[in-house]
Order: sequence, then structure tokens, then C-alpha cells
Amino acid sequence: MLRPLLSLAFVCLAIVPVQAAGPFRAGAATSNVTPWLGLSMNGGMTDNPAKYVHDQLHARAIVLDDGTTKLAFVVVDSCMIPRSVVLEAKGFIKERCGIAPDHVLISATHTHSAPTSGSVFQSDPDDAYLRFLPKRINEAVECAVANLAPAKIGWGMGKNADQIFNRRWRKKPGTIPADPFGNKNDQVQMNPPPGSPDLIEPAGPIDPEVGVVAVQSLDGVPIAVLSAYGLHYVGGVGAGHASADYYGAFAAKMVAQLGVGKPHPPFVAAMANGTSGDINNINFRTPRPASPPYVQIDRVADDLAREVVRVVKSMTYHDHVKLDGRTADLHLGVRKPKPDEVTRAEAILNAAKGKALVTLPQVYARETIMLAKHFPDEVDVTIQALQVGPLGIVAIPCEVFAEIGLEIKAKSPLKPAFTIELANGYNGYLPTKAQHTLGGYETWRARSSYLEIDAASKITETALGLLGELSKTAAK
Repeated sequence: MLRPLLSLAFVCLAIVPVQAAGPFRAGAATSNVTPWLGLSMNGGMTDNPAKYVHDQLHARAIVLDDGTTKLAFVVVDSCMIPRSVVLEAKGFIKERCGIAPDHVLISATHTHSAPTSGSVFQSDPDDAYLRFLPKRINEAVECAVANLAPAKIGWGMGKNADQIFNRRWRKKPGTIPADPFGNKNDQVQMNPPPGSPDLIEPAGPIDPEVGVVAVQSLDGVPIAVLSAYGLHYVGGVGAGHASADYYGAFAAKMVAQLGVGKPHPPFVAAMANGTSGDINNINFRTPRPASPPYVQIDRVADDLAREVVRVVKSMTYHDHVKLDGRTADLHLGVRKPKPDEVTRAEAILNAAKGKALVTLPQVYARETIMLAKHFPDEVDVTIQALQVGPLGIVAIPCEVFAEIGLEIKAKSPLKPAFTIELANGYNGYLPTKAQHTLGGYETWRARSSYLEIDAASKITETALGLLGELSKTAAK
């Protein structure tokens, strides 16, 4: 029942213009996707119902129009958004706004304190919320279209290496615990004890760049800023709190630091997740002291907002650029459990009957049964590339390892380039084949990590192919 959310709703009438060659335009808007209390929230091995709303959650939409082509970016305060919800939202957007699905990028921020929209571990979505979310995503886009106005656009890359750390660590022999399946083959540990003398080195790189796209009115009033940074999330929220994490705090700080005031339509800032499948906000060498809830979120948001504002104020703005987009669907294999692994999982669950599943072997036994009984042998994975002038943006529906994003940037024919993860669906972690060999949490087979071990190379090749197609049309 959606009655608790009626006070959050707003009415927006949009007149969709006929697409014809004309001036470059941009529009932005938000819609409220805050949960009602009691909803399950993603982010942990056990279920975590919402008990309090600390800050409102939003879908933040930015629409660009070059006179013949529109692109829509929507960044949603959600841990993950399943393909079914994305497809429904894109259907509404096509019908109501006339924007083709391959020109719409819908991504989740990956806050771990938002309503569950995709089942993983012991969190399952509420059917009413799944009906509500696609409509609200469409509302944000529909209102952004209504707000389209002549604009200038700029882009650039910032940098902040202070807030991100690779969370997968090589450790001294014999110091890595067994995995949930009883094996002792892992060569790395995710989130090891900070300051441990057993730490050797991180198992991968970080990507410190912050991608930035900014639009402003012809007289220089900020309309919107889209950013992307490879940080998993920050956390440190109150128990049972619904919160947009640092992504929401960043949006508020951008308003203050740009000195936007209260224009109409309101300015919109969105922070998308870059490639953060193996990245977090913990320095394992020199751990920081514990802080009260939201303090670290505020620090990170402030730090990044300052860097993004610096880029926004230093970039060159253009009164017209070419827009374009492409998508490709891959059919990728699922790492299904073997019969003996299913038998072991059933025995663990039978022994735990009537009790809460709290140990890793119990939780992963449940995941094993879910994959064996409810997952196909192959799944469709949508890869997307969008062009904004010379800029290339790739969208991948996974928790992408940083080294994959770095490779796409280095090889992209469109420059600069960056990746937005958890976009257009959810297909779990995306380690490289070499990282699969090292093992660790991100590779443990579950609904959070199930794609074939060659998925990263196939996705990277497809993304670069789409960027290549866009670069060829841009040159004509």
C-alpha cells in the first residue's frame, strides 16, 4: 500500500516536444524514492528493516538534448536495481518522454541504507515498492524533460586519491580464513582487520579520477552536475536508518559550495558510482578512530564536492555538442553449483532449521540453493555507451573492479571517458579472471557474484566496441 508516501508525491505535467534540429538544451529534476518504515534494506548478510528516515532518498535525472537526440541520466539512491525494474522504467520513459531505451542510463548509487529492490542474501523487496520505483524514476525524467531550456555543457576529470582504498589484501601465508564453502584457497581477504601485521599489499589498484559533466543556462546559472567516482559507499549510518549515504550529502554540499541558492527549476547534483567493486573508504594501513554516525559521510561528501566544484568552475562550456548512445546485450554464463555442493548446502540448512541464518556457511548455503533452483544457465547483461561530444560514458550492470574501469579509459577512442557501474540492471560483482583466481568475498558464488569467470573480458570488449562505433559516427 502506497498511502504513506502520498505526502512525498508531486504532480508534473510534461509536454514532449517534437525532436528537430535546434539549440542545445538541458533539464534536470528529482523525484522522491524514500521508503516507508519497515521495508527491507539491502547491504548486509541478514535483513535490515528501515526504522527511521535520516535523509530523503531520490532519483536524480538529467536530460540533454542536441536538437535531434536526447540522452537521459538517472542516478537512484538504491543499493542495486534489478533489470526488470530498469526495463519497466525505460518503458515508461519511452512512452511518456519519447526517449529511446538505449539513450537512457539508469544507475544505483549503492548506498547500503536504501530499500531492497533486488533479492540478495536475506533481503527481499516489497512488491509495492517494486511497482512504485519505476514510476518514480520516470517522474524524474519526465519533469527533467519539462525543464529543458537552452544551455551550455562542459566536462572534465577531477581527482581525489584520499578517500579510496583497495579493500582486497594479500596477507601472510596461513592468515586468511576459509571461505564459506569450507575451502582454504583464497589468496586475498576482503576488508581484513585494519592495522594487522599480517597485511602484505592490496591485490589491485584504485581509480582516483572523478568524471564530471556540468550544464548551465546561457547566462551561467548552474542547471545540473553529473559526477562519477569509484567508491563503494561510506556507511556509518544510524542503526535501521534509511539514508542516501555520501551520495545524498554530496548533492546537498554541491548546492552550498556552488552558491546556487533556490532557482526554479532547482539545481540538481548527482554522484554516480564509478568502478568500486573492490574499493572502499577504509585505509587498512593506518585505520582511523571510530566516529559518530554520519561524520565520515559528511567528510567524504565535502571533500569530493570541493573537487567537483573546482572542475566545474575551470571547465570550458560549449553551446552545442553531438549526443548519441548504443547498447548491446550479452548472454553470459552463470556459475551454477555442482550436485555435491547443493547436497552440502541442503545439509547445512537442514541443521539450521528453525534458527536464524547468521554464519557465512549458512548464508552461502542458502545462496547456493537459490542459484541452483532459481537461476538459468545464462543471463542477459546490458552494456551501454553514451557520447557527449568527445566524452565517452560506459554503463555496466555490475560491481566493477577498478582495473576494468582503468582499462576502458585507457583504450577508449572517445576521450575523456569514464564508467558508471550498477547501471541498467544488477548482475553482481565483476572481478577479472585473474582476480577470480585469487578468490575472496567478491568471487564467492552467490546472487551477488555469479557471472562466468570470463565475463569481465567479454564486457570490456563489448564496451570498447560500442565506444568505437560512437567515435566513428562522431567523426562523420
